[in-house]
Amino acid sequence: MAWTSGQRYLAEFLGTFGLLLSVTGAALFSLNLSSPIGVIDPNGRVLLISIALGAGVIGMIYAFGDVSGAHFNPAVTIGMWLTGRTKSRDVVPYVVAQVLGGLLAVGLLAAVAHGSTSLWNAVTGANGPALASQGYSGNGAPYTMALGSIFLLEVTFTFFLVLVILFATRSDSFAKNLAPLGIGLTLIMTNLVAIPLDGASVNPARSFAPAVISGIVNYSNNGWALQQNWLFWVAPILGGILAAAVERVMRPGPG
Repeated sequence: MAWTSGQRYLAEFLGTFGLLLSVTGAALFSLNLSSPIGVIDPNGRVLLISIALGAGVIGMIYAFGDVSGAHFNPAVTIGMWLTGRTKSRDVVPYVVAQVLGGLLAVGLLAAVAHGSTSLWNAVTGANGPALASQGYSGNGAPYTMALGSIFLLEVTFTFFLVLVILFATRSDSFAKNLAPLGIGLTLIMTNLVAIPLDGASVNPARSFAPAVISGIVNYSNNGWALQQNWLFWVAPILGGILAAAVERVMRPGPG
């Protein structure tokens, strides 16, 4: 079965749209959740967001994996390209489709959040999470982290994620039929660890969309999300490059 270029790009758009709906929706709409003893435990929100992302990604991979390879992440696309599994002519269209899918998802979620005054105030407040943006300072996480620490975190966990994707989806992998589950569980792990520190990105498209949309809605936080967004392009892409290098080194020889 041969898919056209347009179909593959649309699959990347839709898959990234679904991914951002899952993770950003869980992050935004759980802001005002209450438990019997008060506001939901922050640890509970971390678990909720992580599982929503993992489940969303698993569903999107099963839906679109046969069409486009189900990258939904510029760092994955670059890793696939460097290992010879994505054609050069597809790299830029894939990334553009991923970015546009993410922007549409976060824009839609912002429109939904606007329907509740209390939720909108929580989302757009000066010290709010900037529509679930990632950051190394002032992003609503429990800690204010140094830039270098977050850079190292994002490189390391994106490396781990892309490495799992590259190995689990190889044609000779014994676990290739379970690759969506392995990838989803890996994303859950990365978010459980990283959300308390920087909001957990490991995906430039995931970070770029909320940073841009939060700037458009023009709330009073001085635009920190967009100012810090460069890190969430450079670090994940570097992690993807390192993963591609390791995958090449660890390819089995003939015989």
